[in-house]
Amino acid sequence: NPLLRYSYEDHFIMLIGYNYYRTNKRIANPKSKMFQQNVFTIRASVETSGNTLYAISSLSDAKRKEGAYKVFGIQYAQYAKADADYTYTHNFTPRTSMAAHIGMGIGVPYGNSSVIPFEKRFYAGGANGVRGWGVRTLGPGSYNSKNSVSDFINQCGDIRLFMSLEFRQKLFWVLEGAFFVDGGNIWTIRNYENQPGGVFKFNKFYKEIAAAYGIGLRADFSFFLLRLDMGVKAYNPAQEQEPWPLIHPRWNRDTTFHFSIGYPF
Repeated sequence: NPLLRYSYEDHFIMLIGYNYYRTNKRIANPKSKMFQQNVFTIRASVETSGNTLYAISSLSDAKRKEGAYKVFGIQYAQYAKADADYTYTHNFTPRTSMAAHIGMGIGVPYGNSSVIPFEKRFYAGGANGVRGWGVRTLGPGSYNSKNSVSDFINQCGDIRLFMSLEFRQKLFWVLEGAFFVDGGNIWTIRNYENQPGGVFKFNKFYKEIAAAYGIGLRADFSFFLLRLDMGVKAYNPAQEQEPWPLIHPRWNRDTTFHFSIGYPF
């Protein structure tokens, strides 16, 4: 498995990046009774790695070893990556709100790398993703995982698209309830042999957008929030698996619980 080998080899990563964050959310003030109806947050980042080292290697006529340039005997990674998220929350009342989220990202390996380093690739599922799946158990594309315990190394990608809609309602004391719908997946930018069905294609990617729904219970202690979500698969794009758990549900197969800190977005 070339991806497995590549992921566990040493890599030298020298990157330059830029992060952007903007929100109109006001700082909470217990003495203020001002009600903010609409809140938005934008997060974006871009980074590149290995370009300077590649230029030095090329100009100095350095020799490639095992098909790649190396520094101190270690191959260095070369890639470009961009990531962006937008969240919008509409507060109907101080106790009731609707939150929407969309996130996109892409990473491209080139030059000295054929694959982005494992820790820099995207993954799907989990408490902040499509919550009908556990972390690193969804995708890429229509890839069919045979064993989520040992196959997680293949369930990562170079492109991500996530969408969520969540209704939140204050209950009593510090408790808050929620109902949510999630959609999204990850894809590879190249057709890797060990990730069949994972490559992004414009004429079929929309058919590979997984969907889930569920309910959540949160405990808001102002300075931190505890969250318990139950996600259920609604549409599963994986090959040779039940495509419509919404119509043919099975508790053990299609239900996932997530315990985490903070809102999902």
